[in-house]
Amino acid sequence: MKLGIVFWDLPKFMDESYLVEFLREQKNKVPYYWAMTRFLKYGRVVDTLKLFNIKEIIENLDKLQLPEYAVKKWKRMGEVFG
Repeated sequence: MKLGIVFWDLPKFMDESYLVEFLREQKNKVPYYWAMTRFLKYGRVVDTLKLFNIKEIIENLDKLQLPEYAVKKWKRMGEVFG
């Protein structure tokens, strides 16, 4: 995974095992959705879909603070992969 493009400013999150454990511990909490938002804005689709399933992404799009281009992109991904 190319985590440096998502977490260029937070080196500890560039460690994949740390990130996976963080997401597991924070599931359905504010930090989990913070990380999801970063992936939806900056991450590669292939990496994002390794960590978050498309259904949960689509279900949470309206709650996340995303730019319009990211919302459109992920709605389209939902149509293609959902």
